[in-house]
Amino acid sequence: ALKKLKAVCMRVAVIPCTVEACTVAVVSHFLMGLPWIWGFILGFVLAAVSPAVVVPSMLLLQADGFGVQKGIPSLLMASGSFDDILAITGFTTCLGMAFGTGSTWLSLAKGLLEVVVGIVAGGILGVLIHFFPSEDQVDLVLRRSCMLLGLSVFCVFVSHVAGLGGAGGLSTLVLSFIAGISWDKKKTPVAAVVGRFWDIFQPLLFGLIGAEITFSTLNVNTVGLGTAALCIGVVVRVCVTFTVVLFAGFNLKEKIFISLAWLPKATVQAAIGSTALDMARSAGDEQMERYGMDVLTVAVLAIIITAPIGALAIGLAGPKLLQKYTEIEEANTQ
Repeated sequence: ALKKLKAVCMRVAVIPCTVEACTVAVVSHFLMGLPWIWGFILGFVLAAVSPAVVVPSMLLLQADGFGVQKGIPSLLMASGSFDDILAITGFTTCLGMAFGTGSTWLSLAKGLLEVVVGIVAGGILGVLIHFFPSEDQVDLVLRRSCMLLGLSVFCVFVSHVAGLGGAGGLSTLVLSFIAGISWDKKKTPVAAVVGRFWDIFQPLLFGLIGAEITFSTLNVNTVGLGTAALCIGVVVRVCVTFTVVLFAGFNLKEKIFISLAWLPKATVQAAIGSTALDMARSAGDEQMERYGMDVLTVAVLAIIITAPIGALAIGLAGPKLLQKYTEIEEANTQ
């Protein structure tokens, strides 16, 4: 079913993410007073959908047969990967421009260079991990898992050493994406091992980003205006998502479900939400630190507000809005 939805997959991945990023950039510039480039940094941080919420929910619905006939769970899982790549690419480019020391064009060139380096490095390492370790080796799953995790950490650290901090996260995402495609069905055991590591490190990730926020120093205006910018962006995203699937062969209930499923934010926001603040602290720029703290604050608000709402919306709306495969079979046999 997914092969028939290639065009829809790209539309769902690209258009809502881009429109939400631009909407948040405009709203945060006029409401929160962020410079344009920092508005787009915040926009791309918020524009990424959370794979940690969407993918498990889709797998559960898929296992129960909901939406399988039209490939809706597969569509959303595949689109989520491209959505995150686009958001992180935009974030990396804007981050390079914000911290560039030369002219605007040089800063843009540096941001684009980080994107290119991240994609190329991730692609090369993704191809490498396909051939090494070879399939005839003992403990292949463990070796592949260790290689995947080790190379991911390597990408992040080396990118910072090379002065191309934005390339690390993007190369890790591309590396994992290519590895998953090349391993095909053999990726499932590796995903299970990596999932166990994720169970350990996920609380640390969210704990660290939460520790960055000191409630006593929070500006009430930042929280209020940030929440407003977030809500406006989410409403626009849901409406745009509904629009891009209008002529894709889905009924009204399925369109509503796809729009709701594109709402939750968590993992990407936790992973990159504090990056701008860390870079501002390294640069010793107090003004940029304030902008970085605003970005982090709104990223945390996005996690707190949209992750539980999105998970509940998918879990509750899925069985009600999507048709079960067994029900379709029964209708065809009658």
